[in-house]
Amino acid sequence: MAWNEDSLHRWLARLPRPLVLSGTRGHDSAVLRRLRGEPVLCVDTCIEGVHYERGTPARRVGEKAALRALSDLAPSAAVPRALLLSVRAPAGTAERWLRAAIQGVRAAGARHGAELVGGDLAQAPGPAQLCVTALGERTLRGTAPGRERLRAGDLLYVTGPLGGSLGLNRRGRHLDIRPRIAEGLSAARAGARALMDISDGLCIDLHRMARLSSTRIELELAQVPIHPEARRMGGDALTHALHDGEDHELLIGAPARLRAALERALPGLVCIGRARRGRGLVLMGPDGKRQNFRIQQGGWLHGA
Repeated sequence: MAWNEDSLHRWLARLPRPLVLSGTRGHDSAVLRRLRGEPVLCVDTCIEGVHYERGTPARRVGEKAALRALSDLAPSAAVPRALLLSVRAPAGTAERWLRAAIQGVRAAGARHGAELVGGDLAQAPGPAQLCVTALGERTLRGTAPGRERLRAGDLLYVTGPLGGSLGLNRRGRHLDIRPRIAEGLSAARAGARALMDISDGLCIDLHRMARLSSTRIELELAQVPIHPEARRMGGDALTHALHDGEDHELLIGAPARLRAALERALPGLVCIGRARRGRGLVLMGPDGKRQNFRIQQGGWLHGA
């Protein structure tokens, strides 16, 4: 039986009213209470067959859709405030599946202080798709961190181990994202100026940071922290750590003189390389070998 937009609207109207709303609920746009700081916006999509497999519990899908967007607020040192959700689903989708997915979005947002305040519903053939827009608030003074702000001489860090996010049973960490909101705030307060969410793979994301900042990044392969799940996946664990993606750890660039302050602010931080004058990403092996990274070597790239 086809799901029904009017039925979903009536169900949504019975849910608790978001406290962040200033205007009426159920309107085509959400009027929110005034923010104290700078608004920060990002949007991310979760598509069946791309970001999750058919058969994944609906609530987990909704949670992942919200957490992917919330994770993108962390590199701007922003605190989550509100979410919008756009749902596209084929006619044969059970309404209970859609309700569970929406509840997943609401629950994930609530855990991080962001209420679901509105969105859109559309019925169309093809894979189901949840698109979440996250609104954050940045209250720190000064220029916001950005991947283009890396400078020659800066050190590069990651906040945790990488690789194996899909898991052997394909129900791995890619469904259990933990947005590094607190870590982004701590890094920015300690003086970090380049932050990035590692979603497409460490190497491809470092390559993008190097390109945007017009620097050459030297990645010390021996220093890359490898997640235990990457070792259980089979094959070369380091390759998984470099290219699997969906780790959602923070990549941090900061002046070398701030190393002690950063490591005090973020215990467990791992220094993996340095930025220098030049262009591109260079992989530095423990044996002294150097290899220039090419974007075709690995990582997630739509259309590649």
